[in-house]
Amino acid sequence: MEILFYLATFCLVLFMILATYDGFFLHIWKYELFRRPESAFEHKTHTIRAILFPLIVWCLFLNETSWASFLLGVSLVVIDLIVLAIDAYSEQESRSFMGGLPRWEYLIHLFSNAFHFSAIALVLAFKLRVSDSAVQFVSTFAPSPGYEFFTFISANVIPGALLLALLHFVLMLKKPQAFWNNCRTKVICC
Repeated sequence: MEILFYLATFCLVLFMILATYDGFFLHIWKYELFRRPESAFEHKTHTIRAILFPLIVWCLFLNETSWASFLLGVSLVVIDLIVLAIDAYSEQESRSFMGGLPRWEYLIHLFSNAFHFSAIALVLAFKLRVSDSAVQFVSTFAPSPGYEFFTFISANVIPGALLLALLHFVLMLKKPQAFWNNCRTKVICC
């Protein structure tokens, strides 16, 4: 069981690194997808996924004693998968200003989502015990270094994920967009 905690943590950290690079640096900073009419729908799907992520971590990764929270977390994962499919389907039109999605960014999306859903699958593996007669929800875990590390990392990704979700949301509004653009033009970087 200990290895599952470490693997889930590893996948979560790699997802956060790739998602921050993609979601903040590429989508918001470099390409400013929120400002482009052809990319507005893509920005909305990214906003929904950015909001879902900390909720999934809270409900599925951290609330280990609540069956209701677990079911809510699984439901949020299903919604996340649906939004991901919609986002992937619409991305070609959204990136027409740059000749479509670059192959290297496609690879970032591929690995980012692979780590995202691998972390979730590993969490499901240690939260569900399957026997010949039933599937049981595991609500308590013995204290261990792997479990403590997993909960520490999971709890500490939430504040940054909430900030990124909030930034995605406010950049859909005109006044915050104007403020962002004003601040953005003062920074010479990247």
